[in-house]
Amino acid sequence: MWIWLGLASMVFLGFYDLCKKHALNNNAVLPTLFFSNLAGICLTVPVVLGSVFLPDTMASCGLYVGPLPLQAHGYLMLKSLIVGLSWICAFFALKHLPISIVSPIRASGPAWTLVGAIVLFHEQPSPMQWAGMGVIFVCYFAFSLLGREEGIHFHRSKWVGLIFLATLIGTCSTLLDKWLIQRQGLSPVQVLAWYSIYLAVFFILVNLFVWWPNRKKNTPFTWRWTVPCIGILLILSDYVYFRGLTDPKALIVIMSVLRRCSVLVAFFAGAILFKEVNKRKKAWVLVGIIIGVLLIILSER
Repeated sequence: MWIWLGLASMVFLGFYDLCKKHALNNNAVLPTLFFSNLAGICLTVPVVLGSVFLPDTMASCGLYVGPLPLQAHGYLMLKSLIVGLSWICAFFALKHLPISIVSPIRASGPAWTLVGAIVLFHEQPSPMQWAGMGVIFVCYFAFSLLGREEGIHFHRSKWVGLIFLATLIGTCSTLLDKWLIQRQGLSPVQVLAWYSIYLAVFFILVNLFVWWPNRKKNTPFTWRWTVPCIGILLILSDYVYFRGLTDPKALIVIMSVLRRCSVLVAFFAGAILFKEVNKRKKAWVLVGIIIGVLLIILSER
């Protein structure tokens, strides 16, 4: 069941990536982050309030947010900070790079998650997992060569650097998810509700102290229908993902791999909707990434 939840999370995440690209086209990044997150907490705040005033009803729906100790709130604040920093890096990069370059780089997250699982959780990768990571990294080198044809030099582009940084920071969040749910015993609804609320506070502060004083110098913010869709789709994706992690048999590496297969949705839509170049060459490299991902998945059978 947890694998199907991972696949459902993948679909939501793919459309989330598309909405990000549309919303960020010639648009201010930080207000987009704020309003998209605001739309997301419109789903989670009622759940928190309902758990306070109608606990039995929420419990019957599987949406009860139980009380948490202060220490757990500290962990969720840390997760919000990690996610917020990852989002800022990723959104600025996505604004300036083709989605068919960004999405495959983001898809390398499972490889980094596997490295983190080795160091933190002492998981031992099999030879096939190592082979899968090797294929993925070779494909990213190939993407760097294709990027040069579009004037994107991977070793000099700050936007490429930002998307790699976003991926590494996001890996920290993924590993923290496993620790919170499987080791600390937090429920998916507790994690999702509180971290999204703390994330809203983070973006309020960032916009208040960073974007607002410099708003006349920066790209103006334009409201688009895809802005709230970003937050809503991410909440849905995270919910089914956290649900999958509650299964003791769920492997964080496999869940991460499945979520990052959203690159398939982003790639084909980027090729069709955003008229990006080098579609055929990128498709062959994407096949290589899928092979690497499949090697990691099949290694667990």
